[in-house]
Amino acid sequence: MTKPADQFMSTAKTAMADLTDMTATAMAGFGKLVELNMTTAQTAMADATAQMQAGFAAKAPKDLAGMTSLVQPMADQAAAYGRAVAAIVSETGLALSKSAEAKFADVQAQAVASIEAALKQAPAGSEGAVAAFKNAMTTGQAAMATAQAQAKQAADTVGKQFATATEMAVKASKSVGKSK
Repeated sequence: MTKPADQFMSTAKTAMADLTDMTATAMAGFGKLVELNMTTAQTAMADATAQMQAGFAAKAPKDLAGMTSLVQPMADQAAAYGRAVAAIVSETGLALSKSAEAKFADVQAQAVASIEAALKQAPAGSEGAVAAFKNAMTTGQAAMATAQAQAKQAADTVGKQFATATEMAVKASKSVGKSK
Protein backbone atom coordinates (compact mmCIF):
# COMPACT_ATOMS: atom_id res chain seq x y z
CA MET A 1 0.00 0.00 0.00
CA THR A 2 0.98 3.60 -0.38
CA LYS A 3 1.96 5.73 2.60
CA PRO A 4 -1.30 7.80 2.59
CA ALA A 5 -3.37 4.62 2.39
CA ASP A 6 -1.45 3.11 5.32
CA GLN A 7 -1.99 6.28 7.32
CA PHE A 8 -5.68 6.26 6.47
CA MET A 9 -6.08 2.62 7.53
CA SER A 10 -4.19 3.23 10.75
CA THR A 11 -6.32 6.25 11.52
CA ALA A 12 -9.52 4.34 10.74
CA LYS A 13 -8.50 1.48 13.06
CA THR A 14 -7.70 3.92 15.85
CA ALA A 15 -10.98 5.77 15.33
CA MET A 16 -12.90 2.49 15.49
CA ALA A 17 -11.14 1.48 18.71
CA ASP A 18 -11.88 4.90 20.19
CA LEU A 19 -15.52 4.66 19.19
CA THR A 20 -15.75 1.20 20.74
CA ASP A 21 -14.25 2.49 24.01
CA MET A 22 -16.60 5.46 24.13
CA THR A 23 -19.59 3.23 23.38
CA ALA A 24 -18.57 0.89 26.20
CA THR A 25 -18.36 3.86 28.57
CA ALA A 26 -21.80 5.11 27.53
CA MET A 27 -23.31 1.63 27.87
CA ALA A 28 -21.77 1.23 31.34
CA GLY A 29 -23.44 4.48 32.38
CA PHE A 30 -26.72 3.32 30.88
CA GLY A 31 -26.38 0.03 32.78
CA LYS A 32 -25.95 1.93 36.03
CA LEU A 33 -29.11 3.92 35.29
CA VAL A 34 -31.05 0.73 34.57
CA GLU A 35 -29.80 -0.83 37.80
CA LEU A 36 -30.74 2.31 39.76
CA ASN A 37 -34.20 2.37 38.18
CA MET A 38 -34.79 -1.32 38.97
CA THR A 39 -33.71 -0.86 42.57
CA THR A 40 -35.84 2.25 42.91
CA ALA A 41 -38.87 0.50 41.42
CA GLN A 42 -38.46 -2.48 43.76
CA THR A 43 -38.14 -0.20 46.76
CA ALA A 44 -41.17 1.83 45.68
CA MET A 45 -43.25 -1.34 45.29
CA ALA A 46 -42.22 -2.59 48.73
CA ASP A 47 -42.97 0.80 50.29
CA ALA A 48 -46.35 1.03 48.54
CA THR A 49 -47.25 -2.46 49.72
CA ALA A 50 -46.32 -1.59 53.30
CA GLN A 51 -48.32 1.64 53.12
CA MET A 52 -51.36 -0.14 51.71
CA GLN A 53 -51.19 -2.78 54.44
CA ALA A 54 -50.93 -0.06 57.07
CA GLY A 55 -53.93 1.69 55.51
CA PHE A 56 -56.00 -1.50 55.53
CA ALA A 57 -55.00 -2.16 59.13
CA ALA A 58 -56.25 1.26 60.26
CA LYS A 59 -59.17 0.98 62.64
CA ALA A 60 -60.10 4.66 62.76
CA PRO A 61 -59.71 7.75 60.54
CA LYS A 62 -57.11 9.20 62.91
CA ASP A 63 -54.95 6.12 62.23
CA LEU A 64 -54.94 7.13 58.57
CA ALA A 65 -53.99 10.70 59.47
CA GLY A 66 -50.78 9.36 60.98
CA MET A 67 -49.78 8.06 57.58
CA THR A 68 -48.93 11.60 56.42
CA SER A 69 -45.57 11.06 58.13
CA LEU A 70 -44.73 8.80 55.20
CA VAL A 71 -44.53 11.80 52.86
CA GLN A 72 -41.11 12.89 54.15
CA PRO A 73 -39.36 9.56 53.48
CA MET A 74 -40.80 9.59 49.95
CA ALA A 75 -39.44 13.11 49.38
CA ASP A 76 -36.05 12.04 50.71
CA GLN A 77 -36.07 9.00 48.43
CA ALA A 78 -36.97 11.15 45.43
CA ALA A 79 -34.14 13.55 46.24
CA ALA A 80 -31.70 10.66 46.70
CA TYR A 81 -32.80 9.22 43.36
CA GLY A 82 -32.24 12.59 41.68
CA ARG A 83 -28.76 12.85 43.20
CA ALA A 84 -27.92 9.30 42.11
CA VAL A 85 -29.06 9.98 38.53
CA ALA A 86 -27.07 13.22 38.47
CA ALA A 87 -23.98 11.42 39.77
CA ILE A 88 -24.23 8.68 37.14
CA VAL A 89 -24.82 11.15 34.32
CA SER A 90 -22.01 13.38 35.55
CA GLU A 91 -19.57 10.47 35.93
CA THR A 92 -20.37 9.10 32.49
CA GLY A 93 -20.26 12.54 30.90
CA LEU A 94 -16.91 13.28 32.52
CA ALA A 95 -15.44 9.99 31.28
CA LEU A 96 -16.72 10.61 27.75
CA SER A 97 -15.54 14.22 27.84
CA LYS A 98 -12.03 13.25 28.94
CA SER A 99 -11.86 10.61 26.24
CA ALA A 100 -13.11 12.99 23.57
CA GLU A 101 -10.68 15.73 24.67
CA ALA A 102 -7.76 13.32 24.48
CA LYS A 103 -8.81 12.08 21.04
CA PHE A 104 -9.34 15.64 19.82
CA ALA A 105 -5.89 16.64 21.06
CA ASP A 106 -4.33 13.67 19.21
CA VAL A 107 -6.18 14.48 15.98
CA GLN A 108 -5.29 18.15 16.29
CA ALA A 109 -1.60 17.35 16.82
CA GLN A 110 -1.61 15.05 13.78
CA ALA A 111 -3.32 17.70 11.68
CA VAL A 112 -0.84 20.36 12.75
CA ALA A 113 2.08 18.06 11.97
CA SER A 114 0.64 17.28 8.54
CA ILE A 115 0.02 20.93 7.76
CA GLU A 116 3.49 21.95 8.90
CA ALA A 117 5.02 19.19 6.77
CA ALA A 118 3.03 20.45 3.79
CA LEU A 119 4.04 24.05 4.49
CA LYS A 120 7.72 23.05 4.38
CA GLN A 121 7.13 22.13 0.75
CA ALA A 122 5.77 25.59 -0.04
CA PRO A 123 7.46 27.30 -2.99
CA ALA A 124 10.07 29.99 -2.46
CA GLY A 125 8.64 33.45 -2.01
CA SER A 126 5.54 32.25 -0.11
CA GLU A 127 7.05 32.81 3.34
CA GLY A 128 4.60 35.65 4.09
CA ALA A 129 1.58 33.53 3.23
CA VAL A 130 2.96 30.59 5.23
CA ALA A 131 3.55 32.86 8.26
CA ALA A 132 0.01 34.28 7.97
CA PHE A 133 -1.45 30.77 7.73
CA LYS A 134 0.54 29.60 10.78
CA ASN A 135 -0.64 32.67 12.71
CA ALA A 136 -4.27 31.96 11.77
CA MET A 137 -3.84 28.33 12.79
CA THR A 138 -2.40 29.32 16.19
CA THR A 139 -5.22 31.83 16.73
CA GLY A 140 -7.81 29.17 15.87
CA GLN A 141 -6.26 26.71 18.30
CA ALA A 142 -6.31 29.33 21.07
CA ALA A 143 -9.96 30.13 20.36
CA MET A 144 -10.84 26.42 20.49
CA ALA A 145 -9.05 26.01 23.83
CA THR A 146 -10.92 29.01 25.24
CA ALA A 147 -14.26 27.65 24.03
CA GLN A 148 -13.55 24.24 25.55
CA ALA A 149 -12.62 25.81 28.89
CA GLN A 150 -15.79 27.91 28.89
CA ALA A 151 -17.96 24.89 28.03
CA LYS A 152 -16.36 22.90 30.84
CA GLN A 153 -16.92 25.77 33.29
CA ALA A 154 -20.57 26.04 32.21
CA ALA A 155 -21.10 22.30 32.73
CA ASP A 156 -19.54 22.51 36.19
CA THR A 157 -21.79 25.45 37.07
CA VAL A 158 -24.91 23.59 35.93
CA GLY A 159 -23.91 20.57 38.01
CA LYS A 160 -23.43 22.72 41.11
CA GLN A 161 -26.75 24.47 40.55
CA PHE A 162 -28.52 21.11 40.20
CA ALA A 163 -26.99 19.93 43.48
CA THR A 164 -28.04 23.16 45.22
CA ALA A 165 -31.59 22.91 43.86
CA THR A 166 -31.85 19.31 45.04
CA GLU A 167 -30.70 20.23 48.53
CA MET A 168 -33.16 23.13 48.65
CA ALA A 169 -35.99 20.79 47.63
CA VAL A 170 -35.05 18.33 50.37
CA LYS A 171 -34.95 21.10 52.98
CA ALA A 172 -38.28 22.48 51.78
CA SER A 173 -39.95 19.08 51.95
CA LYS A 174 -38.60 18.57 55.48
CA SER A 175 -39.95 21.95 56.62
CA VAL A 176 -43.36 21.14 55.09
CA GLY A 177 -43.37 17.78 56.86
CA LYS A 178 -42.58 19.41 60.21
CA SER A 179 -45.26 22.09 59.87
CA LYS A 180 -48.08 19.52 59.60
